[in-house]
Amino acid sequence: MLPKDPYILLSYVNTQLRDQYASLEELCSALDADRAALCQTLEGLDYRYDPVYNQFI
Repeated sequence: MLPKDPYILLSYVNTQLRDQYASLEELCSALDADRAALCQTLEGLDYRYDPVYNQFI
């Protein structure tokens, strides 16, 4: 289950992308997460996924 707090979610997702998953798609598939909802939540904090860096920046 993903954290509900957007700032904790950001930290958690970026850590998972750095340590465990090669892409956002892989993370969402493994955690059964809705990619669109995840991106929308983090866009609310003005963060966007960058596939080159494989993190939200």
